[in-house]
Amino acid sequence: MLNRLKSLWQSIRQLSGDDAYERYLAHFAEYHAGGEHDASDGAASIPLSKEDFFKQWQDEKWKGVKRCC
Repeated sequence: MLNRLKSLWQSIRQLSGDDAYERYLAHFAEYHAGGEHDASDGAASIPLSKEDFFKQWQDEKWKGVKRCC
């Protein structure tokens, strides 16, 4: 029963975007932290801070015209 609740909670966090920073860190560790990808594209070798990540996320989400009419 406890495993089902944990799984449900994980699903809710993923749907709401609450785990976005954790997923970003996992992606960064897997694909960017090795150093071999950083030299070719000039990307930073350290991940964004939580504050910087959410600021960038919000800026991308709300950039451009967001209206229906």
